[in-house]
Amino acid sequence: MEFVRLEVEDGVGTIRLDRPKMNAISFQVQDELRAVAQEAAARDDVKAVVVYGGERLFAAGNDVKEMAELSYAEMAARGDAVQSAVTAVARIPKPVVAAVTGYALGGGCELALAADYRIAADDATLGQPEILLGIIPGAGGTQRLARLIGPSKAKDLIFTGRFVKAEEALALGLVDRLVPAGEVYPAAVAWARQFTGAASVALRAAKEAVDSGLETDLATGLDIERVQFAALFATADRTTGMQSFVDNGPGKAVFEGR
Repeated sequence: MEFVRLEVEDGVGTIRLDRPKMNAISFQVQDELRAVAQEAAARDDVKAVVVYGGERLFAAGNDVKEMAELSYAEMAARGDAVQSAVTAVARIPKPVVAAVTGYALGGGCELALAADYRIAADDATLGQPEILLGIIPGAGGTQRLARLIGPSKAKDLIFTGRFVKAEEALALGLVDRLVPAGEVYPAAVAWARQFTGAASVALRAAKEAVDSGLETDLATGLDIERVQFAALFATADRTTGMQSFVDNGPGKAVFEGR
């Protein structure tokens, strides 16, 4: 991989974007991001994932120069790949946190939206400015943003294309926590590390139940939850966790991830 890599340490995998100068998300970056996300999903030594663009910025958006050359037919053929790169991150069946520094705009914001949790620098800037280019978000922004902060707030950001400073992003629910810029990555790793000894099968089930339930009605969501809940009674971790609770009280179980 030239611009995206997976770094693994002590159970935490970092998906690192590194395309100077602004981490513009080109078609090559999308392809590499998809491959690295699938690797993180498959590796047993990765228990949680941090998505990080570096100390300066997260990602300033998709590569506009590259897109400007495309015809309708060419973009129609490429559209699924644009979305699937971000969707691959969203579908990692493990806790995923975005460590947002500097700018997370356009495709960069959409990538942050694919995480389960977002820790941002207190001087970060986020937004979906695609409307200013005569287009709309195309890598999940119209859908994930509306689900995260509500349709009216999402429409305000998408319709105007305005940039959102960190404090407003926190108030909107666009990010979950603010820290000084130099502490963003360590804070994200610390958040991810709390899951390295957790019941990973149960975490996977919890993520699947929440994400799939949000895509359907309440009754169907409850059915999804019921099936996932019952299935966990076939796992070794459920036996370990419940027996540990009976013998030693809560929070002392040592899980195997199976």
